[in-house]
Amino acid sequence: MVKPVYIFLFLVCVLLALGGIGLIFPSEGFEVAGFTVKFPNYISFLNSKKEEKKDISKILALAEEADKPATAIKTNPAKDTFTVNKERKFTGREISDTALKRSTGIQYGDSLENALYSFFEALATMAKGDAPLRILHYGDSQIEGDRITDYLRLKLQSNFGGGGPGLLSVMPVAQGYSFWQSWSNNWNRYTIFAGKDKQISHANYGVAASFCRYCNPKDSISTQSAWLRIKPIFKKGNPVFSYSRLRIFYGIESGSASLEVSENNKITALDSIYGQGCFNDKIINLQFPGTPCEIQWKGNACPDVYGVSLESSEGIIVDNFGLRGSSGTFFNMMNFDQLRKFLNTLNTRLIILQFGGNALPAIRDQKGCENFGNYLKAQIVSLKKLKPGVSILVIGPSDMSLKVEGEFTTYPLLEPLRDAIRQAAFKTNSGFFDMYECMGGHNSMLSWVEQGIAATDYIHFSPAGARKIAVLLYSAIMSDYNKFIRNKTKIQKG
Repeated sequence: MVKPVYIFLFLVCVLLALGGIGLIFPSEGFEVAGFTVKFPNYISFLNSKKEEKKDISKILALAEEADKPATAIKTNPAKDTFTVNKERKFTGREISDTALKRSTGIQYGDSLENALYSFFEALATMAKGDAPLRILHYGDSQIEGDRITDYLRLKLQSNFGGGGPGLLSVMPVAQGYSFWQSWSNNWNRYTIFAGKDKQISHANYGVAASFCRYCNPKDSISTQSAWLRIKPIFKKGNPVFSYSRLRIFYGIESGSASLEVSENNKITALDSIYGQGCFNDKIINLQFPGTPCEIQWKGNACPDVYGVSLESSEGIIVDNFGLRGSSGTFFNMMNFDQLRKFLNTLNTRLIILQFGGNALPAIRDQKGCENFGNYLKAQIVSLKKLKPGVSILVIGPSDMSLKVEGEFTTYPLLEPLRDAIRQAAFKTNSGFFDMYECMGGHNSMLSWVEQGIAATDYIHFSPAGARKIAVLLYSAIMSDYNKFIRNKTKIQKG
């Protein structure tokens, strides 16, 4: 049995040895196989201090107030007020605190502030019976599972009309909160947004930058089949999102396949698909909207299914494309002719690009930030050429924390990267929403984690945190829309 005194002496020796290493180890560390190895020393220990957490109480109070139902909001001219457009029945936030208004509002690169006017005009002139107006929300894992997008969709559809969750992948990486999907085990998913899939020779990935396939395209003889089931989630007895039609986007080179659609376990539609190239759009009107449905494919064709859309025939549809691992610089790798057809057929009026977080850990210096900004700018230029008149809103990265000498702190290059992304937006006449400043800026993530509204990875929001950011984003959009309406009314009155 080891005597306690020996254990004590052993621990003292270990501490002395570690202390000696700390004295001679270089404070800046040294490189080993591309990695920097560091060791804490007495100076860093004595000089270390805890990172201060940001006071985000005003931001959270603003989000909480803006999320209240319109009937519960009281207008006070002396303080923050809400403007209400009676025709459209929505609320938009007008903030009296100048600093808070700047950090939670949309920024523009010039005094005209007209980057989103095309989208606002489309909203203002929508009429009953018009084709649906589409908003595409692209982002990384921060919006995965329909986070942030779901709130924008819910508010916009309740205020301007429309229904449905929009375009869904056959094989979602994360399930959304409003629908549950299941599929046969012979489906495979191919993507381009995190690097082109080497198994695929073409660049036809559809508007969602991915497609699913259930068969071998070289086998044009065997009869093959697959299925997809979509079950809406109900709240208070109703589906979260209503819809009236099913829309299937696919590419097919040869052969044919039958389509069988069931609603509530009853076959309600039979149709077929044929070889007609890389862009096809099949619309099936549903008999029992808001109920579980199943789609079955069967035949000798091997279609690339770009997505299945549950939607309305008018109003607004908002698609969520949460692309895990993506930096948003994939559009220029896609088939432009196909992408143009998608953007036009969908009547796309606003594209939201929310990227930067995945690029940050790999960026080493200011030049890297500038390069990323230029890459993103090139994507925006291409999108605007493919869909003239489309409005684009760029959302900067959230605050992200890195552990340095035992303490979490904002990534050193986050602000330079944010600035480069903002310049990409300004140079392309796009709007910019600074999510980093909206959260509270430097080290605000610490406070979000402490409040339980961000994950302990110090990168992602919790569902409650995603809701608060979505509220502030929607409020910023509606505030600028209200301003657009006021200016338009003044011009019309002369």
